[in-house]
Amino acid sequence: MRADRRTGWRPERAHRPVSHRRRTGWRGRRPLLTLLMAAFLLVGACAAAGIAWDPFNTPSAQAGTAPRIGAPWTAGTGATPAPADPGTAAAPSAGSPAPTKGAAAQGNPGGATDTGAARPGALPFDLPQPAALRSGAAGRKLVFAHYFTPYPLSLDNARADGDYYTRHYLNPDGESGKHGRYGGLLRDRPLPVEPKSGDWEYANLQQEVRTARAAGIDGFTLDMLSFSGRNWDRCNLLMAAARSVDPAFKIMLMPDMTSLKTDDPAVLAEAIARLGDAPAAHRLPDGRLVVSPFKAEEKSAAWWTRVLEVLRSEHGVQTAFVPLFLDFAAHADAFAPISHGFSEWGSRSYVGQEGNTRDVRRAHGMGKVWMQPVSIQDARPNQGVYDEAGNTATLRSTWTHAIEDGADWVQLTTWNDYSEGTQFAPSLHNGYAYLDLTSYYLTRFKTGSWPEIVRDTLYLTARTQFASADPTGGQSLLMAPRKGTAAPRDTVEVLSFLAGPAVVRTAVGSAQDTHEAPAGVHSELLPLKPGTASAAVVRGGKTGAQVRLPYAVDRTVEVQDLQYYAATSGR
Repeated sequence: MRADRRTGWRPERAHRPVSHRRRTGWRGRRPLLTLLMAAFLLVGACAAAGIAWDPFNTPSAQAGTAPRIGAPWTAGTGATPAPADPGTAAAPSAGSPAPTKGAAAQGNPGGATDTGAARPGALPFDLPQPAALRSGAAGRKLVFAHYFTPYPLSLDNARADGDYYTRHYLNPDGESGKHGRYGGLLRDRPLPVEPKSGDWEYANLQQEVRTARAAGIDGFTLDMLSFSGRNWDRCNLLMAAARSVDPAFKIMLMPDMTSLKTDDPAVLAEAIARLGDAPAAHRLPDGRLVVSPFKAEEKSAAWWTRVLEVLRSEHGVQTAFVPLFLDFAAHADAFAPISHGFSEWGSRSYVGQEGNTRDVRRAHGMGKVWMQPVSIQDARPNQGVYDEAGNTATLRSTWTHAIEDGADWVQLTTWNDYSEGTQFAPSLHNGYAYLDLTSYYLTRFKTGSWPEIVRDTLYLTARTQFASADPTGGQSLLMAPRKGTAAPRDTVEVLSFLAGPAVVRTAVGSAQDTHEAPAGVHSELLPLKPGTASAAVVRGGKTGAQVRLPYAVDRTVEVQDLQYYAATSGR
């Protein structure tokens, strides 16, 4: 189903990002024994990684001031943010500062922090180099990821076991309990990064660009939420970071018309012109600046005509207008005369995707390009709604439609909107699994050929609770299935990418089983049961690739969490 509203960070309420998505985080308050066990496991993981972790020397968990852009600060005991103007960002440095020593995030089973570095052999195939994916016919098929500025890799440059995400967004009691009604603002977070010295926020944005580029993504669609304040500052900083990492990595401007509160075409035109002046701004080969507003129908085609005219006459900016609609069918004809192409926000369930074929054909019949939405899932605690994604069924279905229906561009919805649980970016609960899967389908979309599977790789997905679970904590607003979504299901999926036929051995809780998997891609569904899930490839009596979901399924839960967690044997 379509997104119904999106609101953004306001400068005077920078610690309260409210968005068009929600995600899963800490699973509520835990009994003392569970906490002690978690601490014991974390100490062991850190010791194995050579990281010292002192549970009595972490940043305070009490509410603090909202993090500020351009205000690096140490994460030791009693540290407080250095004063900074929330309306300004630090000037970009020449390169990424070297990270300082930091602890792993509590709840991160591997005890690892993300460096953005690619790991050889992580994928079941050999991903072509960026140059090969950007040249010839492959270069005309563009893949962007929707970047949501309220959720960068870090909000305060603190250690992940006591940073703002942990203290306030994943914690139902965070931010003075204002998110308690729905169990906390988020359910997941960016994969933790170590605190950095120097220009830490700029370095983190560079890392996100490197991560996206390494996955084969051409650029970001940048959600413009405001004309000033911290989200605006991050827009400008991301432009600089993208240019510094890779001049070919492009940022498509996406004014968010549910958040930008102006009726004056000149105000929006000026903001677009300012960001569009950056070298990283996405332009067509003929030099036109691509502008793709979210929920374009919020304003009339006549209003947008005035915006484009002001850009041309007062700023000297020629544009290629690619409006994104929540209802394409209702507005396509009115916007066609001023549009280079079209897009839609799309559905987040694997059922009802047939409309994509109709939309692409209609756009192409009007002589327009089409940017197809590709998604994983959608779960919004603070809106009380979720879509049934069916493990990886939604991801595979939306990519298949983009490929078979002949879409010109793809938008991954989203890179990092953790508040709606739609993130492709590496996260605490999913690692790189969803991004790695996307690299496979992205390669087929851009090159026209399915990549050869050269190494066995398993992807395991499941929820950590049953769809009908009734949380025992203080949560009063529960998520219900969105109208028109697939029926809720309780399944574990083993998605195998095999170089040759093999037996896949599985364990879901106490239930153990095997199944024959063919060469290529195969999905096997198993009933969800309490406990953890794992799978392994067995060929010729020898065990090969193995994967385990480290988060256990419980029948009794304190906070509702209906996102699918993911793990891959490749990392």
